[in-house]
Amino acid sequence: MNNEIVSSIIGPLQQDKNFPDWWKSENFEIPFLNNEKLAIVFIDFLPEEDQSFIEDADNALRNFLVMTIYDRNLISQKVYRNCVDFLDAIDFDESDDELRKIMAVNDIWNFVYPAEIYLSRRNRRDKDIYVSIDCDCEWEQEHGLQLVFRQGKKLTRISARDGHLTDADAYDKPDDEDELLSKF
Repeated sequence: MNNEIVSSIIGPLQQDKNFPDWWKSENFEIPFLNNEKLAIVFIDFLPEEDQSFIEDADNALRNFLVMTIYDRNLISQKVYRNCVDFLDAIDFDESDDELRKIMAVNDIWNFVYPAEIYLSRRNRRDKDIYVSIDCDCEWEQEHGLQLVFRQGKKLTRISARDGHLTDADAYDKPDDEDELLSKF
């Protein structure tokens, strides 16, 4: 088996030694994240089983990589709401004071630390490619934060990192009952 695949958008990706269905790129500038450099990983992909994955992933990457800080700021309120909802659900902790004092929603990004970007195909219903930004964050230190974009175009999920691409999948409900996904 070949240990490398090639994306027309980000170049070569190397097969992970421990997970044969994971393929990782070199660090790549992400305009959505102010050109921060992150690895991009194709997951749940076996070339012999999904002939169109690379082409579909490249289309999603093409869509995603045109998004900028402006697009990121458009979802700041949702990220901030994720933080506030989490803080409201836990016992008060003085170490969270800085988060509770955020005045401008775009400042929430000062507490978010992107780690990697994953592309995977949803295994049911639409079978689309989703781009997921895997982040650490100050408010949910155990499970972090994930931002998921269907076809790399539009935010369709914001949650703790749980591996699900949609709320519909996470909570086993119809796609039209998934608030963000249904707006795609």
